[in-house]
Amino acid sequence: MLTNIYHHKIDVVTDDIDLQGHVNNLVYLKWMQDAAVAHSLEKGWGHDEYGKLGCSWVVRAHQIEYRYPAFENDQLEVVTWVDSFRRASCVRKYEILRMRDQKILAVAQTNWAFVDLEKRMPARVPQEVIEAFKSGPMAQTS
Repeated sequence: MLTNIYHHKIDVVTDDIDLQGHVNNLVYLKWMQDAAVAHSLEKGWGHDEYGKLGCSWVVRAHQIEYRYPAFENDQLEVVTWVDSFRRASCVRKYEILRMRDQKILAVAQTNWAFVDLEKRMPARVPQEVIEAFKSGPMAQTS
């Protein structure tokens, strides 16, 4: 089991709100991607490092379950971790929590494919990438 968990803070702003007065569903996707990129950067795997490999991550599928709405001025946290790796992909999971009451507003996962940018084909995830996301102390999401 992978135990490395990343916490990404979010302040809900006016531009995040839709006509129904709560956060638009597409904003959750942006937050998920922002958290994944920030986690990767923290682990030493930014755009430049992946570029040296000639590879990058691309989304194959998202799955989101919206449980409760978020509103303007809410302070949220996207908790994310890489749950599993396959030869040329990984599954990253997410929980989006409201800080004031610790309510889980949404749970999600993304299936990311590792792609050779020149060939536009799946590529094997290097062991050093896998190790970067497996390392670290056990974190709590209470």
